[in-house]
Amino acid sequence: MHPLDSTFRTFLLRLDPRLYAVLEKWAQDELRSVNAQIEYLLKEAARRAGRWKEEKEEKRDEVG
Repeated sequence: MHPLDSTFRTFLLRLDPRLYAVLEKWAQDELRSVNAQIEYLLKEAARRAGRWKEEKEEKRDEVG
């Protein structure tokens, strides 16, 4: 999916400059943009908390 697709929400995020530097280095290490790294980390946190379902699971829940 293209990052500028209308299905994505755009919002301003203020971060501590030290945290941004950490995220920037981490993203470089994993060959991602800072935005993609933040999205990856948030999705992982949501999965671990049991709040993120893959699309296949969501569709199965809707049917069943």
